[in-house]
Amino acid sequence: MGSRPPGLLLLLVLSSLLLIWKSVRGESSYIIDTVGLSILPEDNVQSGTKVTIRCEVSVSSSNVSHFEYLFKFMRDDVLIHTANTTKDFVDYEINPAREADSGNYKCQVLAKIKHKASNVEKLKVTGLQTPILHLNNSTPYESEEFKVTCSATEEKGGLTFNFYKKFRDGQVQQIKRQQSTNNFLETTLTLNHIGDCFLSCDYEITLITGIRRSNISNEIQVQVKELNIIPVMNILPNDIYEPDIVEVTCKVHISLPNIEIFLIKNRAVLMIATGTPLIYRYTPKATDSGELVCKAEWRNVQKENYIFLRVKEVFSKPQLTLEPMDLFEGDTFRFNCSVKVFYPEKIDPKTFKYRLYKDGIELTSAALTDTVAHSKHNGNYSCKVEGIRNSSRLSKNSQTIIVKAKVPVSDPVLSVVGGKIILGKSFQVLCHSHMGTFPIKYTLKYNGLTMNREVRRSGEPAIFDIPPVYSTSDLNTFFCHARNHPRSLHKIAFGQQLLQSTNIIEPVSKPQLIVLPSIDITEGHDIKLVCSIQTGSRPINFTWYHQGSPGALASLSTSNLTGSHSIPNANRKHVGKYYCVSSNPANEFRRSEFVTIGVKIAGWKKALIIVFCILLLLTFCIVIALKTRLLQFKRKSTVSLPVKSVSTKAERLSLTQAEVIEANATPSMMGKSVWSDHVSGSETSGICTAES
Repeated sequence: MGSRPPGLLLLLVLSSLLLIWKSVRGESSYIIDTVGLSILPEDNVQSGTKVTIRCEVSVSSSNVSHFEYLFKFMRDDVLIHTANTTKDFVDYEINPAREADSGNYKCQVLAKIKHKASNVEKLKVTGLQTPILHLNNSTPYESEEFKVTCSATEEKGGLTFNFYKKFRDGQVQQIKRQQSTNNFLETTLTLNHIGDCFLSCDYEITLITGIRRSNISNEIQVQVKELNIIPVMNILPNDIYEPDIVEVTCKVHISLPNIEIFLIKNRAVLMIATGTPLIYRYTPKATDSGELVCKAEWRNVQKENYIFLRVKEVFSKPQLTLEPMDLFEGDTFRFNCSVKVFYPEKIDPKTFKYRLYKDGIELTSAALTDTVAHSKHNGNYSCKVEGIRNSSRLSKNSQTIIVKAKVPVSDPVLSVVGGKIILGKSFQVLCHSHMGTFPIKYTLKYNGLTMNREVRRSGEPAIFDIPPVYSTSDLNTFFCHARNHPRSLHKIAFGQQLLQSTNIIEPVSKPQLIVLPSIDITEGHDIKLVCSIQTGSRPINFTWYHQGSPGALASLSTSNLTGSHSIPNANRKHVGKYYCVSSNPANEFRRSEFVTIGVKIAGWKKALIIVFCILLLLTFCIVIALKTRLLQFKRKSTVSLPVKSVSTKAERLSLTQAEVIEANATPSMMGKSVWSDHVSGSETSGICTAES
């Protein structure tokens, strides 16, 4: 064997010592190997079988003498049983097993701090107990409640019970369904039909796998008896006139304890009697005519009967009339309280007394009343007629008439919408009365034209669209009629109101531009541009422009029809076309014709130019004279050469040079040098001849 590293050898020694030390101290260790679940005798059994659910645990340990286990049994993940024991198994018995015990079972074991669960095992219990039906009354009356009990005493858990009714023809009808937390249900049933039938029940149980329903219970025959408690009604007297005393009788022919009889009209109970016939006396009015209902009730059974009560009038309801109906303040109106129909054999009309009421307070005891309409007389009016029949006083009230006198229209006011008129432009006129009941009809007339407007509610103005007018005097032709009362004269507003309340703006006329002192200005003088108009409302705005210049030269707002703008120290840049523009609050802009301005040169500049021109002319003349003399001199010199003695070539050259020097000493003519003048051919030929 090869040698081991010293560190590894040391680690083995320490590990051995640690194990020896733990053994000496006696430390324990354990592990849960398995947890098993078994169903005995099998997992698919019939209802009523004893079933044992066994849970076993296997644990491996060291230094542990015994364990205490906690066993938990669960069905469909719901805890159903627990047990603490030192045994390694626990049995959970289900005796007898029912379908409610079907489900998925498992167990869990806790040992000290460790736990483990078993696998899931499914238990299926087949077979539901057939329920048993009991009745406390097999011969009930129609609609009478009776008690029934449906039970399955061997089943577990909450059950849902169903009750059925079967007729002799075999037709089955479910009549009730109710849930119970127990394995039985006691409830009440009512049967409305008359005759026999068979009652039965079953129940349902809800499992994880679905809903299971039991077999039908035993059938019990039930005989439903008719309950003849239809009330008999009678009214006396047969022919009823107000204010006769009427007696209404309502009774049943069968004697039952605690039977109740009700007299009802328009869903209001007039009287109730218990165990005895109902007798109701009262004095009805003609308005009380209608159907009376008598109801008999015993337990929860009801029967009813009807009779029509007709009460005849000895005199009709009084009628209150108002004339005229279309009432305005200041009008005289009349109230008339009258009875249209009455029976002289039943009542004497001489006994009638009339009373007029306003807002419930008596005003007068006359049938006719005249009053002048006023706001203080507005209110709710009615009348009452009283008569005597068989020493009984009878009174009737009329309908209510609401009196609200209309307010006559007040004098209208003419105004311009916006408060401003611009002559030459269309505008709107408002005709308005501050008081008056709607509807109000307004009529506007001017220059032979007529326009109508009808105002039916507040906030709806009578506005008229008017075409342009060109003179202030045209407004005098306007007038407006206002009327809301067909029996009164209309109210008038005249056009003078428009002149007093309206800001009338006349647009400016075409402006005229004048230049002062004239259109030909001497340089250095001032230019005055005067812009004027013939007509237009103040203030007037004038603006001056120079064609070709950016923007305006100047602007002026004035209350005059004329405005001016001055241009100081005129010069050549002020030459050109000028125009002006005028406007006013009418916001119409009018432009003048163009005016052309010329600027003449100054006098001292003219004199300076003349002097300069004279000096230039003199200089030109002097130059011409000098050049003329030089040409003459040249010609003289050329003519004298053949007469002279023949000289040597050197002498001729000397002469020529001298001439040139002399010519250069003479001023140039018209800016030209003598070198530019060529010698004539004759002179050249003369020279040549001398040389030869």
